[in-house]
Amino acid sequence: MQTVILKKTFNKGDFKAGASVLKIGCWYLISICFFRSGLMPFSIVLVSLLRLFGAKIGKDVRIKPGIFIRYPWKLLLGNHCWLADCYIDNLDFVSLGDHVCISQQAMLLTGNHDYNSRDFDLRTGPINLKDGVWVCARAIVCPGLTLFSHAVLCSGAVAQKDLRAYAIYQGNPAICVKKRNIKP
Repeated sequence: MQTVILKKTFNKGDFKAGASVLKIGCWYLISICFFRSGLMPFSIVLVSLLRLFGAKIGKDVRIKPGIFIRYPWKLLLGNHCWLADCYIDNLDFVSLGDHVCISQQAMLLTGNHDYNSRDFDLRTGPINLKDGVWVCARAIVCPGLTLFSHAVLCSGAVAQKDLRAYAIYQGNPAICVKKRNIKP
């Protein structure tokens, strides 16, 4: 068996951050001071800062301290969303419908690397969470996925494929364990 040395040059291909170096730098500082530090407990301020940096955000959105958002200009939040201290690594677009909940330490990952490539090429894919989706604590959503209406990704589960509407998923990789029945 031949030994192959990976360069890990992280070939970004046609990846674009979508903003100038200055804007990215300013966001980095704002993110550390106001979002990651947890010093700003007021959701209205955090929402306003995200909008200032290009996020499209609906009404009555709650954002908790400690959240990580890579690029706010690649973020769309519907109405009545709730985001805890989660991790949104949105190298590609992340779109949340209305009434979406992202719980504590959950991760939305839009980027990964091609482990078959000697250059460890970057691959990205958007994440789309439809209305009523709940990504529970410490769950992970992988790049390029859609979680359809009112799907639930349980705590610690890893979504590697799209999730069906009104279904509850558990495990790694996440599998459907039952139907979600929402009481009136």
